[in-house]
Amino acid sequence: MKYKSQKVAYWFFALCMLLFTLQIVYGFVMGFARIGFDVLHDFVPFNTARAVHTNLLVVWLLSGFMGAAYYIIPEEAQRELVSVKWAYVQLISLAVVGVVAITGYHFNIWEGRKFLEIPRELDYLVVINVLLFLGIIIATLYKGKRKTTTSIVLVMGLFFAALLYLPGMIWFDSQVTDSFFRWWVVHLWVEGVWELIMGGILAFLLIKLTGVDREVIEKWLYVIVGLTFLSGILGTGHHYYYIGVNKIWIIVGGIFSALEPLAFLAMALFAVYMYRKGEKNHPNKIALFWTIGASIVSFIGAGLLGFAHTLPQTNIYTHGTLVTAMHGHYAFWGAYAMIVLAIISYSMPNMTGRKRYNNTNGHLAFWLSNIGMLGMVTAMGVAGVVQVYLERKLKMEFMIVQEEVKIHFVVMLLCATLFTVGIAFYIYEFIKYGKPTDEALESENPFDEDNDKMSNQKNQAEAVS
Repeated sequence: MKYKSQKVAYWFFALCMLLFTLQIVYGFVMGFARIGFDVLHDFVPFNTARAVHTNLLVVWLLSGFMGAAYYIIPEEAQRELVSVKWAYVQLISLAVVGVVAITGYHFNIWEGRKFLEIPRELDYLVVINVLLFLGIIIATLYKGKRKTTTSIVLVMGLFFAALLYLPGMIWFDSQVTDSFFRWWVVHLWVEGVWELIMGGILAFLLIKLTGVDREVIEKWLYVIVGLTFLSGILGTGHHYYYIGVNKIWIIVGGIFSALEPLAFLAMALFAVYMYRKGEKNHPNKIALFWTIGASIVSFIGAGLLGFAHTLPQTNIYTHGTLVTAMHGHYAFWGAYAMIVLAIISYSMPNMTGRKRYNNTNGHLAFWLSNIGMLGMVTAMGVAGVVQVYLERKLKMEFMIVQEEVKIHFVVMLLCATLFTVGIAFYIYEFIKYGKPTDEALESENPFDEDNDKMSNQKNQAEAVS
């Protein structure tokens, strides 16, 4: 850890672990309800559990992105955060807004818009919170000694994520218009600007873990940014097939949805190539596993599985089925959850000074969670194909079909248990690291130091020439 203010990131990561745990609990509530054990229905009906499950996902990922920014930006800008106090205020307010929103869902205080259930009154508090966060990050970067491509892409992703939240706050009387702009938030987050955040974090980790020259890695970032904007913006059209807008969106959505895997393919190739090109033998193999794993799994989950069911010819059958759930789980896991777990795995030894990487628990956390998630999405995928055939081709009733696919949810729950064991190992390791200490300052791995020194020496040589 090079700067004392980087310790702020720890508390955002701790909030991640807490909310991730709660998300898994609500996932099990839904899973057991699917196989007939809906014993909590009077207290937590399925629709409430689903809203809480998806919203906890969004909040813990955002907390992870914010923690990553608070760790990365001081190091990239080569200065302390402009205000640690306000960073803690922002953390507390984020947690309070999240708790109030989730509690309200249990009392039917929400809006019925999927992924945007949070009441409009709380939206304004979210905006204030994010503006405070952006103010701290941008001011730190502005006052810093350097402005790297990695930091600029990361901040650009965070800034546009905040900007694109605003269309979801506008009130429309028309269901069609409301749905049209709702996807500006949901789609352009997860298949647009969040990819920039992922790219920024991925670049930072590859610079630190592989030893490949910063200039080489950051050139790839331009390719990723270009592909993201090329496909992601108009790729929103695949959400417009059936909401009542002009038919032109079927053509636009189909074409640009076919291009969307390119950004994730670029990230996968980027990460694997940099790993093979790298000359470092960095001791933190667990962080490297999560980093490379995120790029590969995101390409499969977000890229290939997304492509498989967003073309109009396919989506007319798969829309609103468990095929979508399969894609959603593997995409969020690979693209965003794994990259957050990667930056946590990298930063915790540096913030605490405890080199607990490469132990058995860390490896079990990685492999059990990934094998469990693969099993879960396979079970959902098989159930989704069965659902499509029975419901969309044979025209069977929805609830009858749900009975037919119940056995696949038994398999999914078994795999979810394996996944949970893996995450339990991860959280156990997080707790064992303990809190950050000032003694960890400048005790970062010498591999990281050498890489920055080489970059600085090259920059100085270029300046002289």
